Amino acid sequence: MTEREKMLAGELYDCGDEELLTQWHRAKDLVREYNQTKSSDLEEKERILCELLGGKGKNLWITAPFYVDYGNNIYFGNNCEVNMNCTFLDDNEIRIGDNALIAPNVQIYTAFHPTNAFDRFGEPKEDGSFEFCKTQTAPVIIGDNVWIGGGVIIMPGVTIGNNVVIGAGSVVTKDVPDDVIAYGNPCRVVRENK
Repeated sequence: MTEREKMLAGELYDCGDEELLTQWHRAKDLVREYNQTKSSDLEEKERILCELLGGKGKNLWITAPFYVDYGNNIYFGNNCEVNMNCTFLDDNEIRIGDNALIAPNVQIYTAFHPTNAFDRFGEPKEDGSFEFCKTQTAPVIIGDNVWIGGGVIIMPGVTIGNNVVIGAGSVVTKDVPDDVIAYGNPCRVVRENK
């Protein structure tokens, strides 16, 4: 099993793996290019997004700057908007449904590390240094017609249902069902959204 296969399966993997680093650097170069493209150059921005992302529907708008780990694990539905300064750590899949509104400064994480330091780093080398720390992942799934407010952090393994509003500044640590408004730290369902 390759390190990428382990990564996508949620197993401990080495993010210093050559294949993963090559993909990581490629994504960083594409994102840098995207972030420096003229805002009005829609054709070039579309070209870069098609090369960067795992898949996307029609009418995707991402306001620069935008940051990713690999890019190719991110999938958008139709009619989605991502506002400026969002960070998607897509070490596992991030799937976003149709008609998503994602406000500025939203962070979506799929990666996490073992809490035990030895499990994270293993044995030190003779010179006292460590290899890359070990990492695990869990996908993030966001349904249709979801509005994620500014500054929200979505943790690994979370699924957000359809027709949901997540209030600004929330930290989403657990799944959120369909048709609700939720907010807070940790994020909790506050009321139905019908």
